[in-house]
Amino acid sequence: MRDHRQVVEGVIYRYRCGIAWRDLPASFGPWQTVWKRHRRFSGDGTWDTVLAALLSRADAAGQIDWTVSVDSTINRAHQHGTNLPREARTDEQRDEGPSAGIDTAAEQVADLLGSSRNTPAAGLTGGSIELQGSAGPAR
Repeated sequence: MRDHRQVVEGVIYRYRCGIAWRDLPASFGPWQTVWKRHRRFSGDGTWDTVLAALLSRADAAGQIDWTVSVDSTINRAHQHGTNLPREARTDEQRDEGPSAGIDTAAEQVADLLGSSRNTPAAGLTGGSIELQGSAGPAR
């Protein structure tokens, strides 16, 4: 049986590099072993337990800053990504198209914070709005 440390490092390497399982270097063992152990850990909740333990230790040591940053420059949902069935949509939403009623993440955060959507002082506006005038002429 392979050492868990070697397999976990193989999983981390695979996700960090964005490679296919079959391209995993042999130093981590057979890619099939790494994949099977990852699948088993995902299914039985081992990864969730590990993450919870790591977060609680880091939080107790003061190593986590729980500040959240939201960038809504490109944040769109596919028409099938909504939770409403077609019958539940209002006539007004059907007339406006598939993305009607879908707010950007920045708008949702502004609503939660009680800020107005159209208030520039809130600082939660689309990224392209501030950048339009700052770019030099295209040549």
